[in-house]
Amino acid sequence: MARAQRLRSILRSTPLLVLLGLGGVAASVSIGNPGFTLPSATGGSITDSPKEVIDQVWQIVYRDFLDSSGVYNEARWRQLRRDLLKKSYGGNAESYEAIRGMLASLNDPYTRFLDPKEFKEMQIDTSGELMGVGIQLSLDKDSKELIVVSPIEGTPASRAGVQPQDVIVSIDGKSTKGMTTEDAVKLIRGPEGTDVVLGLRRSGNVLDVPLTRARIEINAVKASLNRTSDGRKVGYIRLKQFNANASREMREAIKSLEKDGAEGYVLDLRSNPGGLLEASVEIARQWLNEGTIVSTRTREGIRDVRRATGSAITDKPMVVIINQGSASASEILSGALQDNSRAQLVGQKTFGKGLVQAVRGLADGSGMTVTIAKYLTPKGTDIHKNGINPDVEAVMSEEDMKNFTIEDLGTLRDSQYNKAETTLIESLRRAASGTTYRGDSANLKLALP
Repeated sequence: MARAQRLRSILRSTPLLVLLGLGGVAASVSIGNPGFTLPSATGGSITDSPKEVIDQVWQIVYRDFLDSSGVYNEARWRQLRRDLLKKSYGGNAESYEAIRGMLASLNDPYTRFLDPKEFKEMQIDTSGELMGVGIQLSLDKDSKELIVVSPIEGTPASRAGVQPQDVIVSIDGKSTKGMTTEDAVKLIRGPEGTDVVLGLRRSGNVLDVPLTRARIEINAVKASLNRTSDGRKVGYIRLKQFNANASREMREAIKSLEKDGAEGYVLDLRSNPGGLLEASVEIARQWLNEGTIVSTRTREGIRDVRRATGSAITDKPMVVIINQGSASASEILSGALQDNSRAQLVGQKTFGKGLVQAVRGLADGSGMTVTIAKYLTPKGTDIHKNGINPDVEAVMSEEDMKNFTIEDLGTLRDSQYNKAETTLIESLRRAASGTTYRGDSANLKLALP
């Protein structure tokens, strides 16, 4: 009983911040620490020994892990614990290696161990400041390759032309074959002003891209009032990530654009890798007056349903731009707006990340992320590995990409934005004739060109 109480006091929840450590895309939640029954340990006391952290990690997986691959087997997992606790460990380095091997058996790239240094790096303040080159990575489950989910706008990576779905094949000439995201982070990060060269495979070709590390400050929202060729006012809002400030910044942007007379909106979620689950819910409520936003389901089938609360700031027509770099919390927001017939989606199919992680701190200052749930769109769609399809497809050509810069986003030089604006104008025309949909209706087909 004393041991159980000790573990319950140690295991603590910390919000997972997507942009930290380049460790993969995730929507995260903070969850409590309900009581649980601990299987009996083999042998003597493991308190305050390297085995204690091994056992903590094991218990967290045993209690909370949602298996999305079909690999997890409770009997095998119990046997693995007995085997690991029988062994002797010379120190933390050996126990950490054992933990990583244990978690690797789950075949889930989002359930991972972080040593104290890595865990501390993950707890960077969500104000939006980070050090590095500005990319979001994920480990492809099948190929085991390091994939760029998206470059972060305004960072060395985005300025150098790094693109979503680029494969990182080398870092400063060292092959990334067999590397974890944590291994890659250690090589990519470094002092401000120093250089790192990434080998990127794109369309079968390998490019060496030199980057200079920098301190990066990121505002979640960028907004402007655009004018169409016929003089209509379009509120353009680019949401770069779902951090702790995103909801407040979005609210301020919408209110400002409403004051300036925006007739409709284009919400740009391209290359937004996700972030905090709560931020996506709060932002959805700023656009939706009613309806389900998202539901999360644990391995026990428990569902947490988030709904609109009648607090939408505007019901004017809107279009959302998405691409293959729109992931996790971006997909929650896109799915909510699409399924509730609040907005049309323009662009390309999204990334397909539908799992929720919690972050756990461990006794020695290390930590772990663990997949605890999956989320479903309001219509019950599981988008994991599938993504969300746009209502109107718009793909940027290779020719368009050649000379495209970050400053071109949301302008006439942006072909995807042009398609979104055209789609929005059609909705505004239908609204003027009384045949378009409203955000609280279900007649989306009327809004489609």
